[in-house]
Amino acid sequence: MERPVYKLKVTLQGIRPPIWRRIEVPADISLFDLHWTLQGAMGWTNSHMHQFIHQGTYYGAPDPDFGMDIVSEKKTELGELLERPGDRLVYEYDFGDSWEHEVRLEGIGEAEAGVRYPRVVAGKRACPPEDVGGYPGYMEFLEVIRDPQHEEHASMLEWIGGGFDPEYFDVAEADRSVPKKRAPRRRRE
Repeated sequence: MERPVYKLKVTLQGIRPPIWRRIEVPADISLFDLHWTLQGAMGWTNSHMHQFIHQGTYYGAPDPDFGMDIVSEKKTELGELLERPGDRLVYEYDFGDSWEHEVRLEGIGEAEAGVRYPRVVAGKRACPPEDVGGYPGYMEFLEVIRDPQHEEHASMLEWIGGGFDPEYFDVAEADRSVPKKRAPRRRRE
């Protein structure tokens, strides 16, 4: 039997209309590798710290100076935490802006022949820019770039590199940004 592939829906919390991605990953992906997958799928640049939260337990890079018990994300597989469709965990990126993502298991299937996982299969809307100031900063950013008369319009467009379309999403582009692994192998029975 093929190793299972998890079909996940990842939704950035607090923003309406929602920003989301649908991704497929091997069930045995480490949370560390899932972090890199989420960075690529969402459009983040790995410029900040992150953590996963599942049923009150925190997963990330353990640091005795941080003052919290954190389970190693490198030693934890996604399949250890999410077992059935509907199960979920939180991925928090950038503790200052506090971007929380709901990662929900939608289904479990088998790997397709010749497909390299993880992969992005769908999504909606652009990810907010890094360092925009969380949800309140993002709402203000959108207001400023939509109003050519706003006093900060030109400087905000310069900061973002010329333009930003909050509705833009290209599934192929997002999929290219996700680090690929070799196709899952058959389990030995």
